[in-house]
Amino acid sequence: MMLLPKEAFGRPLTSLAFLWRLVRADGVALGFTSHDRAITLDGLAYRCRPGVSMSALESETSLEARGPELRGVLSADGVSSDDLLLGRWEDGRVEIMLCDWEQPAAGVLLLMVGRIAAVAIDGAAAFTMELEREELAGCRRGPLRCSPLCRAELGDARCGVDMAGRFVDVGGTVGGEVIGLIEPLVDFGRFLGGTMRVLTGPSAGVERRIDGADDREVALDREIVGPTAEARIRLTEGCDKRFETCVGRFGNGLAFDGEPHVPGRDALVRYGTI
Repeated sequence: MMLLPKEAFGRPLTSLAFLWRLVRADGVALGFTSHDRAITLDGLAYRCRPGVSMSALESETSLEARGPELRGVLSADGVSSDDLLLGRWEDGRVEIMLCDWEQPAAGVLLLMVGRIAAVAIDGAAAFTMELEREELAGCRRGPLRCSPLCRAELGDARCGVDMAGRFVDVGGTVGGEVIGLIEPLVDFGRFLGGTMRVLTGPSAGVERRIDGADDREVALDREIVGPTAEARIRLTEGCDKRFETCVGRFGNGLAFDGEPHVPGRDALVRYGTI
């Protein structure tokens, strides 16, 4: 993405407009602008309606990760109440930019990149998104501590396990906190701690953590709001983050991101037996 030239800020009459690029965790992107006409940039149309507004955006040197709030109008073809209730905007990403609406191809000034930390529906027609500055999001995690469990997530860059073939697509009744499976699930224990993603139907794209499973049901970490309907779902293998599992099931002990052999506080009260 090109940078907006300095000359755009020195004109007697400005032609600058805000751009907001909102990207859901599943990759769906929406664009909004403060200009009174739509602006197209890098293949994405930034729409002026339904409107979006923003609280004050300040440049700070503190380590406070909290960013501005975005407020907008709910719309069936934009940010909809159904998508918010289903959690589709959780952990989404937001880019806030300035552009010259007379020549948008000249480039943009990137003001902030952040993640969506919280969403709320205001009344029947509006929404609010609380943003967290991406470059400082790690500050809220605090220092690393010794842990007998792995800090990585199965299949991420730190873990490195190849997830090809570690999922299964099945049919199920989607709605609430428990999914009834249409066909029996084989070797269901390996999906504990994994993820469930809805592939079809009104809840398509929604993802939840798997808290429990047997051959006929899958229990989720939180409910799926919306109508109950049959759909195809994808169950991806999970990991209990123990060193024994990392070595025994995945053969990945060298990448284990934890301290399984450091004694815990209970080591003070252990004693030998004869």
